[in-house]
Amino acid sequence: MAFMLYPYLIYSPIILTFLYICYKHKNWSSSMPKNWPVLGMTPSLLWNFGSANEYVTDILRHNGGTFMFKGPWFSNTDMLITSDPANFRYISSTNFHNYPKGPHSREIFDVLGDGIFNCDSTLWELHRKTTISLFKNVGFLKVVEKTMWNNMEKKLMPVLDFKSKQGSKMDLQEIFQRLTFDSIISLLLAYDPETLSIDFPYNAFENAFTKSEEALFNRYFLPKFFWKLLNRLHIGNEKYLSEASKLSDKLLYKFIKANREKEATTTDNVEKEQVGDLCLLRGFMKEYKDQTGSFGDHDKFIKDTLFSLMVAGRDTTSSALTSFFYLLAKNPLAEGKIREEIHEKFGMKEGQKWKSFGSEDLEKLVYLQGALYETLRLFSPLPANQKISLQTDTLPSGHQVRKNSKIILHPYAMGHMETIWGDDCLEFKPERWISDKGGINYVPSYKFTAFHAGRRSCIGKEFSLIQMKIVAATMIYNYDIEVVEGYPRTQNASVFVQLKYGLMVKLNRRNEGNLN
Repeated sequence: MAFMLYPYLIYSPIILTFLYICYKHKNWSSSMPKNWPVLGMTPSLLWNFGSANEYVTDILRHNGGTFMFKGPWFSNTDMLITSDPANFRYISSTNFHNYPKGPHSREIFDVLGDGIFNCDSTLWELHRKTTISLFKNVGFLKVVEKTMWNNMEKKLMPVLDFKSKQGSKMDLQEIFQRLTFDSIISLLLAYDPETLSIDFPYNAFENAFTKSEEALFNRYFLPKFFWKLLNRLHIGNEKYLSEASKLSDKLLYKFIKANREKEATTTDNVEKEQVGDLCLLRGFMKEYKDQTGSFGDHDKFIKDTLFSLMVAGRDTTSSALTSFFYLLAKNPLAEGKIREEIHEKFGMKEGQKWKSFGSEDLEKLVYLQGALYETLRLFSPLPANQKISLQTDTLPSGHQVRKNSKIILHPYAMGHMETIWGDDCLEFKPERWISDKGGINYVPSYKFTAFHAGRRSCIGKEFSLIQMKIVAATMIYNYDIEVVEGYPRTQNASVFVQLKYGLMVKLNRRNEGNLN
């Protein structure tokens, strides 16, 4: 506990005193945190910081799905947290224009600059229209599939085979983070950073990523002057945030410059449009050739655009895959059903070499998709989403919202609510997603919110599902996966769902040979 609170306690002796007093006199796991004079509810949150998502879920469960968190006086950290589907629909769809990201969110995620996840209004509309257009390009979808199968054959499978032959344990979370990092960089820049290989090479950028995301999470609850001071002094996780920002700038500006020079010297239009040379950098530079964003800098606008997609492309998919294989290891019957489905739908016989399949073939794996959706329900990769109210309003739950109020939509908590999913909401049941006709049950996006809802719904949903299906089907067909006991499933205090100690597993090879 002291280790988790250390970064705060060394600067906050008053909070330390309160924690000690309340440790003696109060149960800090209470579903109704005490609102202390001056400090608000912060001591309760810090005491449960190592399990923040579960703690917030418990609070919401016992308070009708919506709760007002009170921060320290004069810190401007009060926030209304909700898991109510009606509120979610109202904020993300019905009254969308009253609930933008807002300047506070923009300050917290300042490293994203003018990226799509950090802007509102006209700039956001431009990003969304342009990005959807590029994502739906037939050539780009082909590149997504080609990139993933290439990474499976030349990276993931050799690493897993090597570890399984050694009989050694491995951290699947780190493997998935490296895999998705390599994949998104390839799609953005047509460049392979090669962080996933048998020798697990050190990569400064990759290393700084996770810690920087912990810093962003801390910013939600720390007074602005405090985290800005930490950032200026390069103390704690803020130093990793600065490091990640500098490294991303160096990498992305390098490729922006190189692409501009290549465009200037290439006159063959056919060569420019080759599918094999298609990457998002080229597409964005073409579409945004006259855009300078709010900073009046074209290159920075392109860099912010790419960096936002890099963060989302790495962490959402790796988080979902990590949770998926954890749940599958604990539910062997579901794993067996997925393997049977692969044999049946693809005509694969036991012992037959695995081969690559297209996205249309992968759509046949309905039970697998149900298992992935069930994972996303229980462990939404992005557990919380902040909004701000432009005008005074009343939510469907009856809660009053003042102008400039901070509101936290909590998909993680929504996935654990009996009132939404029934008494078996904590069980892993892919069957809940399968219709009587054998297809996927439709569930409204304001109830199943892993891909958000309304106008800000996830534009990368299609190819993120393709990536997850490719990895999941390949691994399940080829390996038996056993989670190593002794590693607690403690989550990092991060803007993404990540395991503090990783997901340590051992693999046993089922079928010889790689992809063919």
